[in-house]
Amino acid sequence: MQSGYAMELGCKVGTSANDLYVYMLKIKSIDLRVITVFCATAGIFAIVPGVFETYRQLNIEYPYLLSFVKFALLATFGECMALRITTGNYLQPGFGLLPKMLVWGMLGLLIKAAFVIFATGAPNVLASLGVQLNPDAIRSGLSFQRLLLAFSISLTMNLIFAPVLMTLHKITDTHIRQVGGSLRGSMSAIDIASILREIDWSVMWNFVFKKTIPFFWVPAHTITFLLPAEFQVFFAAILGVTLGLILAIAAERKVCS
Repeated sequence: MQSGYAMELGCKVGTSANDLYVYMLKIKSIDLRVITVFCATAGIFAIVPGVFETYRQLNIEYPYLLSFVKFALLATFGECMALRITTGNYLQPGFGLLPKMLVWGMLGLLIKAAFVIFATGAPNVLASLGVQLNPDAIRSGLSFQRLLLAFSISLTMNLIFAPVLMTLHKITDTHIRQVGGSLRGSMSAIDIASILREIDWSVMWNFVFKKTIPFFWVPAHTITFLLPAEFQVFFAAILGVTLGLILAIAAERKVCS
């Protein structure tokens, strides 16, 4: 299995060793700048006084707005990383950076709402099954009850909501590609029926749904719901970067199948 990036490197092997060295140096330089910016941004929260407390306060006062911003930035960055893996570039014509940011921001609002719905509903499901939990279990120190509650929230959310979210993202992502990444074009009506017929459901079911949900997303979101509330959406947005990588792997599987 070779990505577009790997195949491009393979083409470069036919050139001189010096050309290949210059090419690899350029690639590393680009990646180094991206890593530097990412680490510097994260460092601001850890080093600059008051920034972290300001974030916590804003998260309490404007949770949905912050969710929009976090997913628009971090999940889109994940897709840029996926593009880097498959093509060797973080951006390219037709990628649709702004439309993708807008879509991820809107999905961030849905994810925040899902967190509220399933964090409230999962304990009631457990209660209906005869499993009574301490209402403060999710806020107390690590215990079996807290772990069970976090797992139940993650499990119900990923079994019920995640497939819908992933399919919705696939539809919007395909629409953005069809209009050439144009922001104006992305605002046009989406031919959902046509896109649903175009989706490779073999990859969606056998890899995205059947493998990533039980083996990655359920454990990852169990960790998410063990975190304090103000960090949950932020951690979920970080996982959006991972989703970008998963999309790249799924694309590779489609190409190589």
